[in-house]
Amino acid sequence: MKFKVGILGATGMVGQRFIQLLSKHRWFKIEELFASERSANKQYGEVAKWYLQEEIPEDIKEMEVSLLSKDAAKNTDCDLVFSAIPAEIAREIEASFAQHIPVFSNTKTYRMEEDVPLVVPEVNPDHLSLVKIQKENRNWDGFIVTNPNCTTIGLVIPLKPILDSFGITEVNVATMQALSGAGYAGVPSMAILDNVIPFISGEEEKVESEPLKILGSIANGKISYAKFDIFASCNRVMVRDGHLESVFVKTAQDFEIDELTNIWENFKAEPQKLDLPSAPENPIILAKEEDRPQPLFDRDAGKGMSVVVGRIRKKKAKLLKFTCLSHNTIRGAAGASILNAELAYKKKLL
Repeated sequence: MKFKVGILGATGMVGQRFIQLLSKHRWFKIEELFASERSANKQYGEVAKWYLQEEIPEDIKEMEVSLLSKDAAKNTDCDLVFSAIPAEIAREIEASFAQHIPVFSNTKTYRMEEDVPLVVPEVNPDHLSLVKIQKENRNWDGFIVTNPNCTTIGLVIPLKPILDSFGITEVNVATMQALSGAGYAGVPSMAILDNVIPFISGEEEKVESEPLKILGSIANGKISYAKFDIFASCNRVMVRDGHLESVFVKTAQDFEIDELTNIWENFKAEPQKLDLPSAPENPIILAKEEDRPQPLFDRDAGKGMSVVVGRIRKKKAKLLKFTCLSHNTIRGAAGASILNAELAYKKKLL
C-alpha cells in the first residue's frame, strides 16, 4: 500500500519535478494536484506549461487540478503533501495543511523557525526529532519539515565530512547558479544572454545562515548552530540546470588532500544505510578531471541526487579549495523534499 500524496504548486518548475520523481515512486502515489485559481478545476494537461524533457505521465495529464487554498486541507484525502508554493502564500497555506497532515516544504518560509526541522538527510537526520516539539507547540496533528535553499544543499553535503573530521573555522563560497532556480519566467532572456548577474535577491543571506542550522547540533529539543562564519557571493549564469560553487574552507585542524578525498569517496550516511528509494549510492562523487565538475556533464550524477566535487586543492596549512556541483531542481528542491519524506517514514513519523 502506498501513501497518497498531494503536490502544492503542481504547475511550477519544482512542482513538475515532484510529478516526475513521484510518478513511479515505490512508496508514494500522487493523489491530488493543487494550483491557483487559473488552473483549478481543469485537467492538468490543459493548464500546465510543461518544461521537462520527459512527457507528462498520462494519468497525471488527465487529473483534475484542485484549488490551492487554506480550506483545501480540510477536504483532502492525502496522507501528506509536498509544497513548492511561493513564500508569500506559504505561511498560511502550509500551516493549514500541517494542522491535519505532514507537509514537506521546499519553500523558505518556515526554514529558520526554532521548532521546524531544516533537514538534509545525509547531514542532520537527527533534527527530525523537532517534529514532536513542533506538534506540541502548535497543536497540529501534522507537521512541517523543510529542505534548504538549492545552493545550500550542494554546499553542506561536502562540508559535513570536513566538519566532522577536521573542524571548520570559516567558509567562503562563490556560486554560479542556473536559470531554473529562478523559475521559468524568473530571469528575462535579454538580461542573461551574454551576461552574468552578480546578485540574486535574498540568496546570500540564505547561504550564509541555513548551513549553520543544518550543521548545528541538537540537544534537549534545541539546535545549537555551527560556530563558524560563512561569506557568500551568489551569481546567476546562463545555464539551464546545475549550481556550481567555488568553495574556500579554513579548517580547525590540518589535513592532507589524500586523507580528505578518501573521506569523501567513502562518505555514506543514514539514507544509504536505510536504502531510501531516492538516496544516491554515493552522496559525494569526486571528479578526477582537472576541468570538472561542469553542469552540462555532471548535474545528473546519481540521478541528480549526488553532489560532484572536483578541483580539490590545498593552498597552505588548514586552507582548502574545491568546486562542487549539484542539480538545483532535483537534489536542491523536489528530490530533497522526497528524500526527507522517505526518511520520516523510516523514522515512523508517517
